Amino acid sequence: MDARGRRPASGGTTAGGTAAADGTAAAPSTPMRVVGVDPGLANIGLGAIEEVRPGARLLGSELITTSPRAPQPERLLQVRAAFHAFVATHRPDAIAIEGQYFHRQRDVAFRVGQAVGVVLLTAAEAGLPVFEYGPMQVKRALVGTGKADKAQVAYMVRALLTLPSTPTSNHVADALALALTHLQSRRIGQLTSD
Repeated sequence: MDARGRRPASGGTTAGGTAAADGTAAAPSTPMRVVGVDPGLANIGLGAIEEVRPGARLLGSELITTSPRAPQPERLLQVRAAFHAFVATHRPDAIAIEGQYFHRQRDVAFRVGQAVGVVLLTAAEAGLPVFEYGPMQVKRALVGTGKADKAQVAYMVRALLTLPSTPTSNHVADALALALTHLQSRRIGQLTSD
């Protein structure tokens, strides 16, 4: 069981039905919760949402910041502690993370990759499945076109979660967009399997 006392991340059953490895469940007894992660090392955006038919509601968000002056191991430890606490607080059923990183900046890609590794390890320790979505997938899922800009994505995050304003941090907006993309992907999967 996970931190909420719910189904295991890969397979198993809930009180309401059988769980699948893709984060779906037949006749779920409780709404799905997803934590979105916009990876980075200096700034990591986190956003937790819960599915409420027909949409979603915000559970919480956080911007993890680390100092570039701190040694790398301390920064990674800070990321782990903050992500672990966020997951423990919001008890998600799945993690949605951005799957494409900085391909042209090798040093940045390496450091961000280390932070992503910490997130993946922490999710695995909690028994949570992780789903990767590229920027184009997120833009198509929320705006309807892969050519959408960040402002359009942030606007849709605000609209879909009925927030009073768009998130002040782009990293948090991106994390919430990733979580919303996972719910959208899950719904489409349920429609096609019926």
